[in-house]
Amino acid sequence: MKVGVIRDPIYLEHVADEFHPENPERLQSIYEMLERLPQEGLVYLTPRSATPEEICLIHDTRYHDEVAQTAGRAYTRLDPDTSTSPKSYEAACKAVGGTLDLADAVMKREIDNGIALIRPPGHHAEKDRAMGFCLFNNIAVGARYLAQKYELERTLLVDFDLHHGNGTQHAFYEDPRVLYFSTHQYPYYPGSGWYSEIGRGEGEGYTINVPLTYGMGDADYGYIFNQLLVPVADAFHPQIVLVSAGFDIHRDDPLGGMAVTEAGFANMTRILLDIASHHCGGKMLVALEGGYDVVGLTRSVQAMIMEMKGTSVSEPIQDEPCRGVMQTVASVKDVLRSFWKTL
Repeated sequence: MKVGVIRDPIYLEHVADEFHPENPERLQSIYEMLERLPQEGLVYLTPRSATPEEICLIHDTRYHDEVAQTAGRAYTRLDPDTSTSPKSYEAACKAVGGTLDLADAVMKREIDNGIALIRPPGHHAEKDRAMGFCLFNNIAVGARYLAQKYELERTLLVDFDLHHGNGTQHAFYEDPRVLYFSTHQYPYYPGSGWYSEIGRGEGEGYTINVPLTYGMGDADYGYIFNQLLVPVADAFHPQIVLVSAGFDIHRDDPLGGMAVTEAGFANMTRILLDIASHHCGGKMLVALEGGYDVVGLTRSVQAMIMEMKGTSVSEPIQDEPCRGVMQTVASVKDVLRSFWKTL
């Protein structure tokens, strides 16, 4: 399998507050890991800068200009958790641009799938403001870019970050072209993502939230994907699979309360690849979101890339899911069964 990889030194130039958990060390460790991997199948792409017009597929012009004005400034705070340094705007533009480059390469079959190892992350960024370490919503811009440039009518966007992707949900809450599926710890920042939030208008039923209590592990996430995501994908028939990959559900993450291991991430990746293979010729694009234990993050990204290459080194998950996750899945099914008969 040809796996497109977006990496660039500019992403290390975005620096938030001192001791901020979303720091350059995250990507530095991942980039060093890439050098140790067998290189067969890896296709490195140099990211371009997204244009203001592309960024404004999701964000309004005033907000884009607000972020642009931080360029060259030593420090600007945009949100209680989100600040910029002199090159943050350039990094953010190339985070979006790298995501779009991968989208083009996947659609043109230059690669089989791809992963954007980028920062700042994106899924909290709203139309008109920064939130939760995020400047521009990389994956949301990618989804709308695909809908416009390639006239895609069915994009599956899966978000397994610890935190709910409020910005992504709001971007597509009334849009049936993008099916947004999120697993997240609840109640937790940003406080959205209850299972009754299912979309509105033409988009009703196309937002699926799976709010979880702390302590969920490999078997629990596998159960959610198999019981909810797979049957809904079978009915939706996506033309591409996009993934907001948040590794802060790792068992060692300092900000989270989940218990996923590298084997769990590999298992989720296998399920996502199977969905993509079954419905859209394997077309899948991954964008990095959270993950703040550097060792756990790096090992988990490696496990994901190995799956994407077709060179899995992980054993299947044998454990049983907990009763709590079974109850949550049942509640989600009750809310959504009228929209998705496969549930």
